[in-house]
Amino acid sequence: MPVQYQVTGRTAVEISASVESGVRSGALAAGAALPPVRGLATTLGVSPATVAAAYRMLRDRGVVETAGRAGTRVRPRPALLLPRQARRLPVPSGALDLSTGDPDRRLLPSLRAALGRLDGDPVGYAGSGPLPELLEAARERLAPVKAPALTLTGGALDAIERVLAAHLRPGDRVAVEDPGWANLLDLVAALGLMAVPVPVDDDGPAEAGLAAALAGGVRAAVVTARAQNPTGAAIGRTRAAALRALLRRHRDVLVVEDDHAAELSPVPLNPLAGATDSWAFVRSVSKPYGPDLRLAVVAGDEATIARVEGRMRVGAGWVSTLLQRLVLDLWRDPSVPALVHDAAASYTARREALLAALHARGLDGVGRTGINVWVPVADETGAVARLRDEGYVVAPGSLFRIDAPSGLRITVSPLDPEGIEPLADAVVRAVRPAPGTRSA
Repeated sequence: MPVQYQVTGRTAVEISASVESGVRSGALAAGAALPPVRGLATTLGVSPATVAAAYRMLRDRGVVETAGRAGTRVRPRPALLLPRQARRLPVPSGALDLSTGDPDRRLLPSLRAALGRLDGDPVGYAGSGPLPELLEAARERLAPVKAPALTLTGGALDAIERVLAAHLRPGDRVAVEDPGWANLLDLVAALGLMAVPVPVDDDGPAEAGLAAALAGGVRAAVVTARAQNPTGAAIGRTRAAALRALLRRHRDVLVVEDDHAAELSPVPLNPLAGATDSWAFVRSVSKPYGPDLRLAVVAGDEATIARVEGRMRVGAGWVSTLLQRLVLDLWRDPSVPALVHDAAASYTARREALLAALHARGLDGVGRTGINVWVPVADETGAVARLRDEGYVVAPGSLFRIDAPSGLRITVSPLDPEGIEPLADAVVRAVRPAPGTRSA
């Protein structure tokens, strides 16, 4: 606990509010340890049960996490609005930022022509909702997924949140990939759900790991079809068959499948859709067409889609009709598929070149699909710091993992071909520093 911040309060609500205030202000940084329950209770003159209840409130809101013998700590990315400087890794002047997970904006289709073609009458409340022609086009693009029902949400994470909320309640257990998408891990915590880690290899979630999670009573499983973040895993045909067979023995489990890479993926889709009674297959347009296009197509069983769409209509309402028309125009533009194909080839070339350069230097790394490479390391914190000192900002594995070993996530989209070999050299120096090397 930083000495400059003192937790205050006499009730569980007051204590949790004090900790939350410290996190919002930046006085309690990500990873900061909170005092032991009994120690803080003595300091504040309250019962240990009161402090324990405060910490439980903070866990349920996704602000802190229990770290075994390390006690209770502020989550790497707590579910709070933080000071701007604390929201992401600092990027020193002149450094190459390989930490974002963003697609290469140079490879995204231009929106100018599509925006210029937008037309149509204004839409009122009564005429709102998913455009039938967009849903029909989406249904064709989702093959081989056979969708009994379809709807639209404001991006992949919005879809996943709505599907989980439609079926689960705080305290329910959810199987998640480990390492896995940092935003999803944060979302699960913020919803008050319990994340159950499932190991991942190149072919996706490990069968034994998912079997253990199912035996442990998970109510839902969230998996990535292709371009898994951060490892680049893609569910292969054999693995998909094994996972479907396993899930058919647990028909009451909700399965949420994320195919965020969509047309950017160089491998076929092997979906798990329909293996259980309740399921959702989510495909956003952010990676191929641009993160600012906050739209995802959600396919699923009729009950799940009805719950999601019904809840949207009493809340956010619907995805902007203007945005839907823009996405439909991009899908219909005959010049766009070639741009997306070229982008996919470029990501594959950069990813494979970096992996080959690391391998030539004796370092393991994985990245079968997608825009990221995952490099296992023994000293994650030191490696991140040393790379920063050399002018490269990468994402620490702590953002993505629960029980998985340490690693680094390197996003290849900002890399140009001539920068791959120098980066590989820097990674080697960071992972295997010379004796006596220290980081600033």
